[in-house]
Amino acid sequence: MTTDSRAFACAGLGESYENIGQLNLFMVCETPNAQAFSELPPKYSMRLCRHDELEKWMHTALQKEWVSVIAGYYARVYAPRAEEFFSRCTFVCNADNEPVATGFLWQAYNGKVNTLHWVRTMPEYEGCGLGRALLSHLLTDARCPVYLHTQPSSACAIKLYSDMGFALVTNPTIGHRKNNLDESLPVLQQVMPAGDYANLRFVEINDTLHQAALTNEFSEF
Repeated sequence: MTTDSRAFACAGLGESYENIGQLNLFMVCETPNAQAFSELPPKYSMRLCRHDELEKWMHTALQKEWVSVIAGYYARVYAPRAEEFFSRCTFVCNADNEPVATGFLWQAYNGKVNTLHWVRTMPEYEGCGLGRALLSHLLTDARCPVYLHTQPSSACAIKLYSDMGFALVTNPTIGHRKNNLDESLPVLQQVMPAGDYANLRFVEINDTLHQAALTNEFSEF
């Protein structure tokens, strides 16, 4: 069980956790908060995903039962630019050099927008500061704004993104997807510590992301 799923269960929302995970949220970072940056803990390291580790990346980025989904996503979005994918896809590895967290920045929609993709720490390594260190690495010298897509079921990640300088986007639609902010906020208020929820920021963005996302029926972030 992940930290998020435990929080939802404690809030009495355990049975609706998966459905809540279908809601869309979008965030943007105009200026990273360098004061929230951190280094990797001892015995962990960071490196790029190798060409022979594609399946390993899929199992790191998403739960086992959803690997077929990420395989399809890779084929549509990354395979046409495979060399760029392997030059960006980053692993955090344990002392045995095995991946335990992943994430990377991607120039989506033919380079029109900079987006954050597939940030995940494997459940048994949650709470070790790996996600924060990885984001610190990725956002250092990143071309901003950086956009991301998430779900209200990822409350811990939303708190981390907020710490790092991301704000929740208030625009009603992004490309072909509805922004479910109004439905998500009551959920986040129930599962997040009050102080973390109060620190969430909100922003209306220009139509750059929306127009870029309209160019492809398949979402690239």
